[in-house]
Amino acid sequence: MQIAQSPAVDFDKLQEAIPSLNPLFKGGASQVYPIVSEVIKYVYVIAGLLLLFSLISSGFQVMTAAEDEKKLAQAKARMTNAITGFLLLFVSYWLVQIIEYILGIQIF
Repeated sequence: MQIAQSPAVDFDKLQEAIPSLNPLFKGGASQVYPIVSEVIKYVYVIAGLLLLFSLISSGFQVMTAAEDEKKLAQAKARMTNAITGFLLLFVSYWLVQIIEYILGIQIF
C-alpha cells in the first residue's frame, strides 16, 4: 500500500488559495476605498437633510415658544447646534476636496 504525498505548499500563493468570506473585501484594502467613497456621498446628503429638518423644527419651536423663556432658550440652543453642524459639514467637505487636490488622490 502506497501513501499519497501531499503537494508542497507555496506560501507566497497561499492567500490566493483561501477563498474570501466576504466578496466586498476581496483583494484587501484596495477594495475598501470604493466602498468608503460611496458611503461618504450618502453621509453628506443625509447630514444635510438632518440639518435642514433641525433648522426647520427649531425655527418652529422659536415661533411656538411664546413667552416661555426655557423653551425659547432650548430652541436657540438647537438652532446654534444646527448651524455649528452645518459649518462642520461644510468645512469637512472642503477639507476632503483640498486633500484630494494636494495628494492627487480621488476620494469622491
